[in-house]
This record gives sequence, C-alpha cells and structure tokens, in this order.
Amino acid sequence: MKKTIKPLLTVLLLMGAPALAGTVTVITSFPKELTQAYKSAFEKANPDIKLEILNKNTVSGIAFVRETDAGKRPEVFWASAPDAFEVLAKANLLDKATGIANPDVPAKIGSFPINDPAGFFLGQALAGYGIMYNTRLIKAKKLAPPASWDDLLEPAWYGNVGITSPSRSGTMHLTVETILQGEGWDKGWTTLLRMSGNSAAITDRSFGVPDGVNNGQFGAGPVIDFFGLSSKYSKFPVEFVYPEETAIVPANIALIAGARNTDEGKKFIAYTLSKEGQELLLKPEISRLPVLPYSKLDNIPDGYPDPGEIAKRSKVQFDVDLSQSRYYIVQSLFDQTITFRHADLQQASKAIYDAEAKLGNAPSEQARDALDQAKKLAWTPLLDADQVKSAELIAVFAGNKKDAEVSQKLSKIQGDWNSQAKANYEKAKTLAQEAAKL
Repeated sequence: MKKTIKPLLTVLLLMGAPALAGTVTVITSFPKELTQAYKSAFEKANPDIKLEILNKNTVSGIAFVRETDAGKRPEVFWASAPDAFEVLAKANLLDKATGIANPDVPAKIGSFPINDPAGFFLGQALAGYGIMYNTRLIKAKKLAPPASWDDLLEPAWYGNVGITSPSRSGTMHLTVETILQGEGWDKGWTTLLRMSGNSAAITDRSFGVPDGVNNGQFGAGPVIDFFGLSSKYSKFPVEFVYPEETAIVPANIALIAGARNTDEGKKFIAYTLSKEGQELLLKPEISRLPVLPYSKLDNIPDGYPDPGEIAKRSKVQFDVDLSQSRYYIVQSLFDQTITFRHADLQQASKAIYDAEAKLGNAPSEQARDALDQAKKLAWTPLLDADQVKSAELIAVFAGNKKDAEVSQKLSKIQGDWNSQAKANYEKAKTLAQEAAKL
C-alpha cells in the first residue's frame, strides 16, 4: 500500500498543535537581565510567538535599521534615548503605534510627554540620569560621596571616574545632553571636559561604567539610573544619586516600518505596557521606573525612587528637539576632543592639578595667568553656543555620509577638531608646568 507523506504543518494541525506564528525581533541596547526576563514572560504568555533579541548600542541600532531593506527589518526598537526615536521617525523608519498604548499611562512626566505626540513611539519605562558610586572605594580613598556633577570635577577624583562616549551609548548621549541643557552649552562642555580629564578610562559600552563601579575599578561615574539602582538592589556596595541637573524622560519602544511580523510586534509592545509587563521592571536585577502610576502596581520596593518627585526638583526641562537637531554634532565633538584625545586631556588635567597644589593659595600674577590660560585651553569647548547652531554645520552632519562631498567635509571638520584639541592640550600642559616652576 502506497503511503502518503503529509506536509509537516498539516500533520501538526491534525495533532492539535497551534499554527506557528511569526518571530518578533527586538533591537535594543538593554542588558540581558532585562531582555531575558521579558523574553521568558512574553513567550510564556504567547507560546506561538518567538522573541529574538538583537543587542546593539543605540547608535549602532539606528544604523542597522537604516541599512536594512524594508521587509527584512526587525519589528521593535527599544531603547532609553528619546532623541534616537526622533531620528528614526524623521527618517520615516517607524510605524505609528496605533491601538497599543495603555490608557492608564499618564500623558506627561513633569512637562515631558511620555508618549510621542505624533504617535510613532511610546514610553515603556522612565529613566533619570545621575551618579553611581562605590561606597567601599570612596571610603578607602577618603572621597566625599558625590551629589552633583561638580563633585566629580575635584582634583581628588582624578583617576577615580569612569565614563563612556555618547557615540557608544544612547544613555550616555542623554546624560551629555542633560548636562548641556541643564548648565548651558559652554559651562556644560567644561563640566564634560573636566569630568573626562578625571576619568581613568573611556569605556567601550555604557555597561562598562557600572561594571567598573561595581568591581571597584572606578569610584564613580555618570550612568542612567537603572544601572545604579539594579546594582544597589542586587546588594553591590554602591549608591546612586540624582543631581539637580538631571532629567526624567521616557525610555521608548516603537514599531519599525518595513518589518516582517508587525502584528506580533504590536503584541509584544502591548505586553511591555501591561500591568504584568510593567511589574517586571521592579525586579531587583532590572530596577527601572515604570510608566504606569505606582497606584496601578503591586509590591513597590521600600524607598523606590518616585519619578514625579525627581522631575519636580530637576532644573532641566529636557528639549528632545534640540537634542535631536545636534545629535551627531555632539557625538563627533565628544569623540574628537575627548574619546580620541583622552590621554592628552588626562595629562593636561594632571599638570593643572600639580601646578595648583605646588603654587598653593598665593601664586604670583604670572603663574596665575599661565594657569588660567592652561585651564581655558584644556576645558573650553572648540565650538561655542552660537557656532553649534550654524545651518551649514548642521546640514553637513545631517547629510548622507555615503555622499563623497559630504564625507569629505565631515572628515575635514573632524580632523580639524582633533588636531586643535591635541594642540590645546599640549599647550595647556606646557603652560601648567611653566606655572608650577614660577
């Protein structure tokens, strides 16, 4: 008797197995502790959908979406930086999140909309920016617990800070913008240059800073709150503080345009906004701030930060449009003057501190002038607040990097910044050493 071989799907259906639905691919910068918790819970609630996590830092994630053809893109983009979503929306790479939003989520946190007013992305958690520090290390080195960005600029913190670059981390980009918007462009860059000069290293990823603080490689560093809070609630010897110049903004989630399984992607987004999905944020190893009000959730940990209260006392009213407009300029300026010239900046900072220590409180006028000039060279941004608004500069950085003319202009601008930073730091070091001899 001739046997008939049925297609596998038919056999499965005859056996009563559910039809296989699509896979949801999520591109995200979030750590494994968070993504694995959501993967396990979502797949348990939706056994016919498989969740795949594609982990990339936010900047690389944007590039990946841009470079992937429609029809082959991941379904969901999930990250902490609202300006990154503005970049994607402006490039027509997001679909509207129609019918997914949880109506219990408030419209705003402080004055900042939780969901995109245009409907292209939704707030999934709330995030603040601040300082994480190792309690054991600062006690051993007799360093005062930092409470403000200015505290990390003190000479005592030289070599005890860890930092990453905004081009390597969307959360660091938000931290940089928070400082720039809170203190103003010029003073904000002075803070970033001095903090970076005090840094022992520029880490490759945002994870490198909290990992370094956890293990005592760094005494402190700027991080997004969930890095500090998750370590604290997981019993590491660390604390996290929100300076007055902080911002509470949404960590967002969005549907990518041109994805393969949009309906399944919508189901995942809806799950992350549900009560069950929001309560996952409260797990000690995750420790994020939910967008749902605490009155809608169970088992809020004792002493857990209240995002509404933090937003009220913050001096920063975060302007996401401003951040988006200079997104690549800020990243490039940081890299050319800090990341790629870090050793030079460190040496200039050290020479300044050594001169200050040697000269004491009553330096000669000549020594004081030389030292002031050294500080100005080392800790003043190459672009001032007016120059960064240049329409020509903005157009170059917003242009198509694959265009030969645009690429050539970018290379020249970045090369000039790098060369000028090197010359400034070398001159600052020389002036500080000369001042010390006076």
